[in-house]
Amino acid sequence: MITGDSIDGVDFISSLPDVILHHILSSVPTKSAIRTSLLSKRWRYVWSETPSLSIDCRRTDPNSIEKTLAFFSAPKITSFHLCTSLLNRIDPLNSWIEFAISHDSEKLSLEFRDSRVRDYKFPDFFYTNSSVKQLLVNSGSVDLIPRCSVSWTSLKNLSLSFCTLSDESFLKILSGSPLLESLELLYCAEFMCLDLSQSPRLKRLEIDRSDWFMGQTKIVAPHLHCLRLRHSRLPCSLVDVSSLTEADLNIYFCDLGTLTAGFLQHNVVKMLQMLQNVEKLTIGGTFLQMLSLAALCGVPFPMLKVKTLTLETMIIRSVIPGITELLRNTPGLRKLTIHTVKGSSISELHLNAYLRLHSLNQRQCWRSKDSVFPGSLETISMLVGKHAESNLVALFMERLLKSTKSLETMVVLLVGYLDASGFEELLAMATTLSHNNDVSVLIKRSSIKYVSNTFPQR
Repeated sequence: MITGDSIDGVDFISSLPDVILHHILSSVPTKSAIRTSLLSKRWRYVWSETPSLSIDCRRTDPNSIEKTLAFFSAPKITSFHLCTSLLNRIDPLNSWIEFAISHDSEKLSLEFRDSRVRDYKFPDFFYTNSSVKQLLVNSGSVDLIPRCSVSWTSLKNLSLSFCTLSDESFLKILSGSPLLESLELLYCAEFMCLDLSQSPRLKRLEIDRSDWFMGQTKIVAPHLHCLRLRHSRLPCSLVDVSSLTEADLNIYFCDLGTLTAGFLQHNVVKMLQMLQNVEKLTIGGTFLQMLSLAALCGVPFPMLKVKTLTLETMIIRSVIPGITELLRNTPGLRKLTIHTVKGSSISELHLNAYLRLHSLNQRQCWRSKDSVFPGSLETISMLVGKHAESNLVALFMERLLKSTKSLETMVVLLVGYLDASGFEELLAMATTLSHNNDVSVLIKRSSIKYVSNTFPQR
């Protein structure tokens, strides 16, 4: 309920100009905005001129939505969000989408929540829209395969989730979106090649692929500046990403038994080779484990121009060789962020099986000085007391500091490690580290931030 203080008997909020009231109502669901029409005559039609509609019709009678849209009187919609199930609502759904397009909606968000219906096709008029600048489609079970040409001449940001896309349909979308700047493909299936060479304005690409999609995707994106591959399975081939300045690789491949001898060299390390111009790099823990296997197998790492490096990793010994080799090949590194996580990882049992398969002695591979680090996440949980865990984090920090020469700042973001007392112990340990070159160390835990004394780096 909207309330306000009274000034000379007049409600303060009600005295505000319509443009401000419209802005306020734009931040709540349309159903709640409509209820304000009961407050007074002043509020009776305010909602109907609000240039933003957010409708959840999963439990709403379609006739009620039709009535709502009939009362809507704003000449233009800046934002239209629709959350619906498809069951028995295909005809009204098309009319609701047409309503948004006819009112020149600049931001269009469509969420489908009925996985049982798989025969819905977007109408042809959906693919001709000169007003939309930001389009989000979370289809759940709907194919995004246009039967006509695509004309989204103002579109700058496109986010597709759980959509089925063919290579042909994807090319149609790209060719019809000449101003596209940002593209998100989240759990989308069936496309095998992302050729973005004809999209010179496209600077940001994010791909999140599901576990069950195992096809190899080739990425050709010579104009791209920022690439995020999150929770994506290998193999993924970077054909041309020569303009990249920022990359985020959280990639995994748990079935090591299917890997050939040349896989690490031709896929994992080759991805690093394609990132040689990147200055800001984020790497996930399982990809670090793959890099460790590459290092142990003697695969040479490329020299990188990275200045800011973030490692989202578990503190286990199977990431140490990969991190060490990575740091040795980033001579210009200035800032290192360690973001600890306790997520999924490749088991050491599988890692050792891979080493044996390639005639490598696992005892010799995991060096004795790394044996202080646990071999798995389960081992971490068996550490006795928080002192042991704080000592583990301190040793990990020291190990990484010894592997880099040019570092100026280290940031440690602790998530899932240490309670308050263990954190205080870590701060004390950090200040006692003695090295040769000054490095500023910033340690964070949850939303609380602590800064340790600056200490030198060896």
